[in-house]
Amino acid sequence: MIFNSNNPYKVPIRYHVYFWLTYFLFNTFRWGSYFNDYLYSLKTNLLGFPIHMALCYLNILVLMPFLVYRKKYILYVLAVLSAIFVMVFIKFNLTYLLITHNVWPEGPETITKLTLNYTIDMMMGELYVITFVTAIKITLDFLKEQRRVTDLEKSQLETELLFLKSQISPHFFFNTLNNIYSLSVEKSNKTPKVVLKLSELMRYMLYETKGKKQSLENEIMCIQNYLDLERIRNDDRLEVNISISGDIHDKEISPVLLLTFVENAFKHGVNKNTGNVTIDISFKIKEDYLYFTISNPTPEITVHKDNFNKSSGIGIENVKKRLELGYNKSDYKLSFKNKKNIFVVKLVIKVA
Repeated sequence: MIFNSNNPYKVPIRYHVYFWLTYFLFNTFRWGSYFNDYLYSLKTNLLGFPIHMALCYLNILVLMPFLVYRKKYILYVLAVLSAIFVMVFIKFNLTYLLITHNVWPEGPETITKLTLNYTIDMMMGELYVITFVTAIKITLDFLKEQRRVTDLEKSQLETELLFLKSQISPHFFFNTLNNIYSLSVEKSNKTPKVVLKLSELMRYMLYETKGKKQSLENEIMCIQNYLDLERIRNDDRLEVNISISGDIHDKEISPVLLLTFVENAFKHGVNKNTGNVTIDISFKIKEDYLYFTISNPTPEITVHKDNFNKSSGIGIENVKKRLELGYNKSDYKLSFKNKKNIFVVKLVIKVA
């Protein structure tokens, strides 16, 4: 890379060589055909191109960063004009001494000393070259900045998604450990089974959910392990009905996305109710979409929907944020319904 940290281009040096070589050959043949003297054109371009290059790199590496980017526009204009004038003066004298006394053969008159017409004409030519190269530089900088902003936004989204996903496991394990603690206080024989099921869930969450997507089969298996754990804890008072229809093979979904809905159903539908409780869960695959539905009874005395949406500051709000960041708006639809003391969550999501 050319200039590395000091070069605002960060463009490989070969591209600079390609550009100037192409421009040099084009200019040599153009003026060679104009004068019908290719040797003269070659000599003048060998002399003039180092001046072109010096002016261009002086402008984009020194004058623009130190003056334009600091909004010293008048000083920048004066500096550019001064630099061009100095280069024109040098070019005139070197051409006169090294190549020919007829310094301006394409001009309206033969000159042997620096004149105002010659100076203005040459300065305009140099200004054209500087403007052309500067336009390329600005375009490259713009594209680089756009790419940087895009990469930054992508990185921020990935970081936020990772953070949101990392919140799920501690939140889930915290609730489950509370359950184990309650069983241990009661000296329940269920405690070993619950610990075993929890270890299986921990293994899955720690080692199988690192990617952006997980197979739908594994996610359903994770939910079934969670349900087994809840069945052990709640005995006969809990009834869970699961239905799975359609082809779940080769389908993918964000890890532990659905588990949050299941966990919240138990938190609000089972833990806050006395007596027998029924949880209904449905997985239905139609083409590239999963139609997921889960329903649970609401507590007798509570505004369940408000509590459900605000629970822990993590649960459902976490899922909503993950859906916004991880999926296009057209790829999912999330809805809640509370009717006749039954709370229903419906999620339609693309899993292809």
